[in-house]
Amino acid sequence: MKKSLTPLGETEMEILHHVWELDSASVSDVHERILRDRKVAYTTVMTVMKNLAEKGYLRFEKQGMAYVYSAAIPPDRVKQSLIGNLVKKVFDGSPAALLQTLVSSEQISDSERSELLELIRNMKQE
Repeated sequence: MKKSLTPLGETEMEILHHVWELDSASVSDVHERILRDRKVAYTTVMTVMKNLAEKGYLRFEKQGMAYVYSAAIPPDRVKQSLIGNLVKKVFDGSPAALLQTLVSSEQISDSERSELLELIRNMKQE
């Protein structure tokens, strides 16, 4: 079995982002948002949200007939954990190697590169 670089799949991340943006969301709320970009079954969204709750990323409470989900772990903590795993697995534990790859990437614009440099400069001063 091939092991993923992150413990979360693409659809799981997509759903997490929708829940984070909405603060709390029902399966219907998330399903409607995903349908704007692509077709996906309601039951798929429901299953993925249940799985995210089982993994500890979401929590839920029953409101009337529906379950309403919210973040169980703050988004920043999830992102830091995922990046930490990526740095360990892909960049041999070196954040500098990750940053070097990022700034030399064709996918990053000059303004984004400048923004990264500014962030680094500001971090040194804090």
